[in-house]
Amino acid sequence: MYSFPIDYVEPVFRPPSEAKSLILPVTNGCSWNKCTFCEMYTQPQKKFRARKPEDVRQDIANAAKSLGGIKRVFLADGDAMVLPTRRLLEILSELKAAFPELQRVSSYCLPRNLARKTVEELTLLREAGLKILYVGMESGDDEVLERINKGETWESTRSALVKIREAGLTSSVMVLNGLGGSTLSRQHAVNTATLCNETQPDYLSTLVVSFPQGEQRFREGFGPDFEPLSQQGLFEEIRTFLEHLQLERTVFRSDHASNYLVLKGNLGRDKQKLLDQVSLAITNPGAVPLRTEWQRGL
Repeated sequence: MYSFPIDYVEPVFRPPSEAKSLILPVTNGCSWNKCTFCEMYTQPQKKFRARKPEDVRQDIANAAKSLGGIKRVFLADGDAMVLPTRRLLEILSELKAAFPELQRVSSYCLPRNLARKTVEELTLLREAGLKILYVGMESGDDEVLERINKGETWESTRSALVKIREAGLTSSVMVLNGLGGSTLSRQHAVNTATLCNETQPDYLSTLVVSFPQGEQRFREGFGPDFEPLSQQGLFEEIRTFLEHLQLERTVFRSDHASNYLVLKGNLGRDKQKLLDQVSLAITNPGAVPLRTEWQRGL
């Protein structure tokens, strides 16, 4: 009977673009784990810890023995970059030795963790095989960030993304549509666009804020004035966001399952086309394909 070579602590999360990657847990859970919108690592078994080097080494050896031709590896869980640079270099070296065909290694990344790493350290990690860092920007508005207890600011995220670019790493940024509710919708959209303009991420994606386990935890932190955006409100917010973007060569995707309206393009080349699609969804929603509620999810 076949068994997978890695014994995961469920649930396990990864970006959609890492569907074909080997998921290698080097930490368990998230070192911050206080964001009120996030339910990913709230279960007791996902309490944060760095995994023992010998356990990670054994997982790599087991995967090398059982799985041939690994080309991509995603370092899980929520923020592998919290590990010291020395430890990350050890892991990257072990991966390169175990998987001769390895092309790239990637990880989620909290901006706060890059405050403790220099551009020179990140360059060493890139040269050792790390290629992509997925950064949850969520919002570029400091009031929204404070209300959701993100533990980040406009400046801390900007600084991290600039370091990523200067080190030659690829950045993939995630933004949450609807995160400020109706009260803070416009400032959320405008300030997030401004932060994206300042940092010029390689990839940019939007998801719709969702609460599969209920809104109570989020509302307690955000305050009594949180009013979720309607479908039309979400479209109007994304239109404002797109209008204020001034990107040069960013691949833009709004195709995650949480979105009602699927948008794909390159910014700034396709900016007007994307705006036209959103405007049509606002003025004539029956003229564009939209996901129904049962088709949406996380």
